[in-house]
Amino acid sequence: MQPPRNPGGRRVAGVIPPHGGYRHLKSFQVAQLVYDVTVRFCDRYIDRRSRTHDQMVQAARSGVQNIAEGSKISGTSKELELKLTNVACASLAELGQDYEDYLRHRHLIQWTQEDPRRQELIDRRCNTAEEVAAWVTEIHDSGRHGGPGRRSGPGGRGEPSTTSTKSTESPRYSAIAANATLVLIAVATSLLDRQVVSLARTFEREGGMRERLHRARSVYRSRH
Repeated sequence: MQPPRNPGGRRVAGVIPPHGGYRHLKSFQVAQLVYDVTVRFCDRYIDRRSRTHDQMVQAARSGVQNIAEGSKISGTSKELELKLTNVACASLAELGQDYEDYLRHRHLIQWTQEDPRRQELIDRRCNTAEEVAAWVTEIHDSGRHGGPGRRSGPGGRGEPSTTSTKSTESPRYSAIAANATLVLIAVATSLLDRQVVSLARTFEREGGMRERLHRARSVYRSRH
């Protein structure tokens, strides 16, 4: 993206830096995947008339939209970019809590940090909700729906039984899908946390729009 030109034809270099390349951000790509997976999950396992359905979808959407908005506005406001990126991270953290509640309320297993399926999903590098769904089906059909984890809910009763292990309506299937999304949320929030730190350091070092305008004005005065 070329810097804008002033009326005299000279480029106002450095005043409005390149911005808006959010589609190339890994954090945006993973957050968008979380959104697509969440829409699929909620339509299948959460009553569409319930408030929870709307809240989960909106939290996932907020994660994506705030990353995009922050990137677009970064050309004129690094402070607002930092704020919106942090809002995106908070929205995904809220979404993660909803998935944990889903597991706990149904007494389903939540994977521990050491569960090998977490790293297996990360290494798969899924790009679409369909690829994540295929991985979930693979884990379910292989019988690896149990294993390491903590049983959620009072009494530690674990997963309910099901008569159809092949059905995507199986509680075990939904447990794998919820845990898989929690893994993706963890990846996205980790990326956003690092992004926030990087943005804060850049702002501390270079300042924002006001400082850039002041420097540009100073340079202009010194030359004229």
